[in-house]
Amino acid sequence: MAGHSHWAGIKHKKALIDNKRGKVWSKLSKAIIIAAKMGGGDPDTNLRLRYAINDAKAVSMPKDNIERAIKKGSGELEGGNYDEVLYEGYGPGGVAVLCEILTDNRNRTAPEVRKIFEGAGGKLGATGCVAWMFERKGIVVIDGAQIEEEALLELAMEAGAEDVKTADGKYEVVSDPDSFGNLQDALRAAEIEIEISELNRVPNDTIDLDAEMAKRVLKLMDQLDDHDDVQKVAANFSLPEGVLEELEG
Repeated sequence: MAGHSHWAGIKHKKALIDNKRGKVWSKLSKAIIIAAKMGGGDPDTNLRLRYAINDAKAVSMPKDNIERAIKKGSGELEGGNYDEVLYEGYGPGGVAVLCEILTDNRNRTAPEVRKIFEGAGGKLGATGCVAWMFERKGIVVIDGAQIEEEALLELAMEAGAEDVKTADGKYEVVSDPDSFGNLQDALRAAEIEIEISELNRVPNDTIDLDAEMAKRVLKLMDQLDDHDDVQKVAANFSLPEGVLEELEG
């Protein structure tokens, strides 16, 4: 839990900076385009599109930008020719890494991502080499001061959540993708502020990292996340409490 929440927190803070130069909006536009392309332009019938639009609204993406992306995905406007690709590999310390990619040019993206892996002491692998270690889940992180754990557990389970975990004063609520929207709606109805919400791939098991290896892995994660074609990055590392304190100190 600590490893995922720590990385999610880093991304959340970085998104506020990236948003100023349009990076986050660009990535979210791609997510909306591919969602509309695969399931149609109506968020009421296309759950993936609904999630993508919610993510865009969460970072104040203008309504015109959202509507333009939907039209590109549904074919009303040009510019929606993106392919969805999953790149898999290993980072420092043998950490398994998954990158969800949206690209309009695989011949450009693949060598760029490979270079990032190799520069960090890792290696881009073959299709299927690490994907089996992960499951797709909905993740919601909230501040623990807002609600007692027992009350949150009851609320979350009624909304279809699978688990509630605690660490560093935060709650991490895990659901399957189909229940993710119901979970967010239930939390908002209870006037609970959501710090982080995302659909991502969660590892079945994790590798504990020491501080030095954690720095190397987090650097790789940051470089991958910073690539324009990378939508999401997941890895099977965990940061023990002592390591977290050393990194944040």
